[in-house]
Amino acid sequence: MLKSTLLALREIGFDEVFVFDVSQKPDRCRENLLRLRELYDRMSKERKCVLYSPLEDYVFGEGNPCASVVFVGEAPGEEEVLQKRPFVGKAGKLLDKTLSVAGIKREDVYITNVVKSRPPQNRKPSQKEIQSCVDYLRKEILIIMPKLIVCLGATAVEGIIGRQMSVTKLSKKLFDYPLKSGIKVFVTYHPAYVLRNQGAEADFINDIKTVAELLSNL
Repeated sequence: MLKSTLLALREIGFDEVFVFDVSQKPDRCRENLLRLRELYDRMSKERKCVLYSPLEDYVFGEGNPCASVVFVGEAPGEEEVLQKRPFVGKAGKLLDKTLSVAGIKREDVYITNVVKSRPPQNRKPSQKEIQSCVDYLRKEILIIMPKLIVCLGATAVEGIIGRQMSVTKLSKKLFDYPLKSGIKVFVTYHPAYVLRNQGAEADFINDIKTVAELLSNL
């Protein structure tokens, strides 16, 4: 069973798979994993996202399929496309380091993006590009059913909350996810922004530490 599942995941683009503890709710986690696999398989066939390119293909989410928290970024970059994994470039390394500082293991969370293909020159996705792909993000969230969604940057806010809003105005506040009761939303900077603006690093670290505290209380 495990071998066939790993082979199936490889066929749809997963070159590396995290092994996580599902001992508490193994049936739910196993079911979520299969449903995510079906979603990504359908997404590959439908090719509805405007940014799709057969030369680069999609970069799907990864992590614990029954995670308490889902981190949502903007879009994959060049390194993410090469590895077919989200947040593995410089921004991903900063996120990993900050998660570790906050006592959060990457393999315990789920990480994905609003759009699953790389925009040209890594520019911000357009509203049309976001709308063509955001339904898959919403389905990911409804499958995983986390306690908390962490929006990394303004594009993630637009995808999750449904409108353009300033990260600065929303930071350090807790919101209800508009599409499903019982899920909270927390907003912080995208780690790529932090790399370009070193003065934001302390706030970013504190925000991720706040995420860890929220997870223990939600």
